[in-house]
Amino acid sequence: MLNKITRAQQKAQRPQEIMEAAFEEFSINGFAATRLDDIAKRLGISKGTIYLYFPTKEALFEAMAHHHSQPFKDVLAKVDSFKGSNADRLRQLLLFAFEKISNNKKIQQMLRLSLTEGTRLPEIVDRHYEEFVAPLAETIGKILTAGVTEGEFRQSCATTMPEVIMSSIMHMTILNITALGRRKLNKQALIDAHLDLTLHGLLVKKN
Repeated sequence: MLNKITRAQQKAQRPQEIMEAAFEEFSINGFAATRLDDIAKRLGISKGTIYLYFPTKEALFEAMAHHHSQPFKDVLAKVDSFKGSNADRLRQLLLFAFEKISNNKKIQQMLRLSLTEGTRLPEIVDRHYEEFVAPLAETIGKILTAGVTEGEFRQSCATTMPEVIMSSIMHMTILNITALGRRKLNKQALIDAHLDLTLHGLLVKKN
């Protein structure tokens, strides 16, 4: 016989349920057009229940963005386990980030919301940058700094701008969003080309 969840367990699960429902509504309707009533209706609860956990729609969006970014941040924390030279570690990180982002529909939808809603609601762009872009850029930046310090990478403008190194990841994500299944992307070819261009541009040339 299945055990029924207790009221305390149900209450503990409620914020996550609200964030998941909010994600679905934001993805379909956009931030501006989504109403808390729509989110409540999706869950079969009252709007007042949402207010118990999230005082505003903006607060709900921020919590949702943080919630969906956490698995990605946990993954980035594993970069210290990557072995080899700094070039090897950067290759492993970029390959991992390519795969993680290209297969994660929620990360893609968060970027789409940032692109479509950002002109009217710049705070959404800020939130997306803080939760998704900045952690990846910071992690790449640490490898670049180590590579320069150890004489493996050239000291150049590229090693001070991790956003440039990660630009093809963003590019591929945008292609996934805009193609919407109408065009099959050769992800591996794009990854290989980006890594070839990036690493050959960074490495110190040996005589």
